[in-house]
Amino acid sequence: MNKKFAAIMLTLLLTVTVVLSGCAKKEEPKAAMTNAATNAMKMTSYEMKSKFVIEDLQVNIPAVEGDPSVTQAMTMLKNAEVTLDGIYQAEPMQTEMNMGINLKGDMAMSINIDMVMTNEKIYVKVPSIPMLPFPEDVVGKYLVMDMKELAEQSGETFSPESLDTEKSQKFVNEILEALLSEYDQAKYFKDINVKDAALPEGVDAKQVVQFFVTNDTLNEALDILVNKVAPKVVDIAAKDEYRELLGLTQEDIDAAKAEVSAVNQDEFKAGLDEIQKYLKINTFNINTAIDKKDFPAYQDVVLNVDFNDPETNENVKLAVKGSTQYNNINGKQEFKIGIPKDADVITMEQFEESMSQMGTY
Repeated sequence: MNKKFAAIMLTLLLTVTVVLSGCAKKEEPKAAMTNAATNAMKMTSYEMKSKFVIEDLQVNIPAVEGDPSVTQAMTMLKNAEVTLDGIYQAEPMQTEMNMGINLKGDMAMSINIDMVMTNEKIYVKVPSIPMLPFPEDVVGKYLVMDMKELAEQSGETFSPESLDTEKSQKFVNEILEALLSEYDQAKYFKDINVKDAALPEGVDAKQVVQFFVTNDTLNEALDILVNKVAPKVVDIAAKDEYRELLGLTQEDIDAAKAEVSAVNQDEFKAGLDEIQKYLKINTFNINTAIDKKDFPAYQDVVLNVDFNDPETNENVKLAVKGSTQYNNINGKQEFKIGIPKDADVITMEQFEESMSQMGTY
């Protein structure tokens, strides 16, 4: 699949993990998820707090065992935490986020990066990083990037259509409906008692719905994704109203259609059987808490897997947990950073000049 379409597919799949929400009344789990996907797209503003933690990481690969750089990397990543606090509004489009990266071990460090986005520009605050020193005259400044210029530099054409929020919401709704409709309720969805969901303080949920995949359903889940969901996604993206939104050409669409229809089923099923030999899913759950106003108040994702290759004696254990909490949904937002003032902004050319003088470039 071409890179552009693959990136869109990945974005859509990631979107599923953060926008599944609630419904007007407590319904069957799958119906709640399906109806909620549409309702989540009505969020025109919100505050958000997200956290992603690597709770366990064990790597046993004989070829690199004892390598100090690998050992150091594993130590830093284990219990590493990424946080993302943000504020969003659709009209006029403005988003600001603070990303925190906290690494552990002997090389423990914390990095915070502020970002602001409008419908035309992206601002990134140059952080102070001990291991990657930036010139003093750029640290604390906001590096501004024009989205039209970025598109042109990458050989693309910037289109205002790509910023059409209403059309984007409609597109994602169709994708989510196509995705959720293919998975059987009894195998992949269930209700979780609100009292047993370990919700954080301040989350007032009326229903918690879980989407889950186990070892027993892994092959089927992947089969559904490739053979049923992917063709639907391509057909939706091929609609005239979405092509310009996605920046796709007819050649992109034709190539994607050819690829999803050319999947060799024997090879694909053999690959699924091979995965089962090495991969063990201990846990893969996505819990979504639905508040009394039918919006997603909170969501957490738990993934715990083991990979074991008996032929090479390579073993990897990974356990991660992520969560996102939404507040002040559709309320008036109070931005903390705002649009950076000219005195606090530097261009890419100015940034590169400072780096060159420092000898980095």
